[in-house]
Amino acid sequence: MHARRSIALYLAAWLLFGLLLAGLIVAATGARIGASLLFALPLALVYGCASGFSSYYLCRAYPLASRPLYSVLLVFAGTAVCASLLWTAAGSGWSELLRGMSAGPAQGSLVVTRPFAALMFGLGVILYAMTAVGQYLALEFERARSLERRELEMKLAAQEAELRMLRTQIDPHFLFNSLNSISALTSIDPPAARSMTLQLSDFFRRSLGMDAQRKVPLAQEIALVQAFLAVEGVRFGPRLAFEDDVAGDAADCLVPPMILQPLVENAVKHGIGHRLEGGAIRIVARRAGSLLRIRVENDADDEEAVAPVAGCGIGLANVRQRLAATYAHEASIHWLREPGRFYVDLTLPAAGMARHAPDTN
Repeated sequence: MHARRSIALYLAAWLLFGLLLAGLIVAATGARIGASLLFALPLALVYGCASGFSSYYLCRAYPLASRPLYSVLLVFAGTAVCASLLWTAAGSGWSELLRGMSAGPAQGSLVVTRPFAALMFGLGVILYAMTAVGQYLALEFERARSLERRELEMKLAAQEAELRMLRTQIDPHFLFNSLNSISALTSIDPPAARSMTLQLSDFFRRSLGMDAQRKVPLAQEIALVQAFLAVEGVRFGPRLAFEDDVAGDAADCLVPPMILQPLVENAVKHGIGHRLEGGAIRIVARRAGSLLRIRVENDADDEEAVAPVAGCGIGLANVRQRLAATYAHEASIHWLREPGRFYVDLTLPAAGMARHAPDTN
């Protein structure tokens, strides 16, 4: 479609030149407008096609970046002279043919005189040069677009590799902690260890196939968090509680997969795990215009004031880097410590709605 539009514009430009040439013939020779149009328009279209194809292949064969300028100018000067001579000869022959087809001078046929032939030759050289310049500009524009497209593809590939690398940091970290818990339960509570193994299997079955580049509905991400907490619930029992308050319009917003799991894991390990009485984890999500705001909060021991921040390097750093790689400056993460509570606030674009994508079971 783009190529056809470009060809149509190119031919329209040559038709416009044909009209100008016809007007010049009328003004210079006094020929009738009909005879001038019949003479000029076919010649303009034929020369436009011939010079266009010729200059296109010459521009490809003699790129400015890899050929000496003088050799390029010599080649195009010789070609322009030859093309213009052929065009002038074609104009003279076409004039004779039109005169032969007409009943005589009274019907407005025109004669290509020497001054007019010299004018046609000069115009032919100039037009060929302009066509060649246009071809070089088009090739340079296409080359710039190709480089820009290639650079964008490289950036996307690098971004995807970074996202995959950050994503792969999560699974081994969580698996390591879970296996430690199962190992501890094996000797003191074998049924609980077996239950935790089954819950762990269900969690990885849910997360399996989640691509680092593809986004998932927040509702599906919450379901994954619940599967993770079911694993931890085997170890903590009633000491671990979970509550979610997600608005309906926020639940359909798309988020990077497993973006909340590191935060919830930190809440369990550095918050609930340090409290003898346990505690609760709460996720609140609201959509505010074009933004999605998510808060992950948990109970924390007052005596461990710095532990949730200092000990969760992998979690918060991972989430921050994933948000930066996915949304650049459009997303942010902040955390806040208050007596007995720890909060992590995420702000990211709410663009891209999902129609209740199926859960991964």
